[in-house]
Amino acid sequence: MNAVPTLPAQTLVAELRARATALGFDSFGIAAANARPDLPAKLDAALAAGWHGDMDWMAETAERRGSPNGMWPEAKSVILLGINYGPETDPLAILGEKSLGSISVYARNRDYHEIIKGKLKEIAGLLARRTAAEVKVFVDTAPLMEKPLAEAAGLGWQGKHTVLVSREFGSWLFLGAILTSAELPADAPHAESCGSCTRCLDICPTNAFPAPFQLEARRCLAYLTVEHKGPIPVEFRAPMGNRIYGCDDCLAVCPWNKFASISREARLRARPELERPALAELVQLDDARFRALFAGSPIKRIGLARFLRNALIAIGNSDDATLIPLVEARLDAGDALVRGAAVWALRRLAPARAAELSLAYRARESDSSVMGEWTGDIA
Repeated sequence: MNAVPTLPAQTLVAELRARATALGFDSFGIAAANARPDLPAKLDAALAAGWHGDMDWMAETAERRGSPNGMWPEAKSVILLGINYGPETDPLAILGEKSLGSISVYARNRDYHEIIKGKLKEIAGLLARRTAAEVKVFVDTAPLMEKPLAEAAGLGWQGKHTVLVSREFGSWLFLGAILTSAELPADAPHAESCGSCTRCLDICPTNAFPAPFQLEARRCLAYLTVEHKGPIPVEFRAPMGNRIYGCDDCLAVCPWNKFASISREARLRARPELERPALAELVQLDDARFRALFAGSPIKRIGLARFLRNALIAIGNSDDATLIPLVEARLDAGDALVRGAAVWALRRLAPARAAELSLAYRARESDSSVMGEWTGDIA
């Protein structure tokens, strides 16, 4: 039997909305759990095209991911909440400073999952007490498609870059969701409002959008620097520039950002040491210092090897000869992923030096991908 609110529905929603605001949420909306029957077909098409890359978990959870009811049949309503994480400065300005590393805005401070989940649980608990309904809380950690559901709940619309866009906060919203067995009054969905603008598509350094509203993850630097486990494909290394974790280009150029204020949530503001980190310092990190620097940050989850891979590719794009000794120091790294990126960086910065060292290093190299970096025989 479905839970029935003991308060008038509008009174209950007003109380939930007020509590969300008090907890620091900037956006609040409600959608029916079955509001987007189009999602399974769209997801199947994207998976069939291979746009998810090696994120196998997307295919493995496709049946549940396509609909909230696929994951929890008893769900009647979804509450979507957003927190503005708008940056204080232009995140693209650092791209011109090649000896510094560019970290995506969302990763410059505490992991947003940790910040939002506790707040969601408090609101979900209030709902459960008022209705005796069952509730489940999600922050991008379960097969739930938050962005289209947030569009259905009126928080904004999925832009041509596939990220949620808000009239009040542009492209800078962290999303969280509460599924409930209570049937709550739904908000009106938000109409797509991109118009003829294509700035987000035009700025993409790797042409990751096959068409508006479609993202090919295998070409996306946000995917390649964070989710991808192997070497960065050669064709994307130069376009990667100094982006060492994520890519904000398509978000940062959205015209709707002009309405976004700086986050009210102080814990979402950037740590100074992650706003303009020097590649020279990052490439020297060992595991202990990596874990200390990125404690509580989503960056910690990719591990040291992938992070050094990214930093070395950025160094290869830096044109900074002073970094050559630091690159050479990584040619003997224990992880082949790091060694391969170091070889590429050295060949970019100092081709003559790379040729000089090549024979000796190839003689003791056992990994075929690293050997390919030395010989230039890489796809």
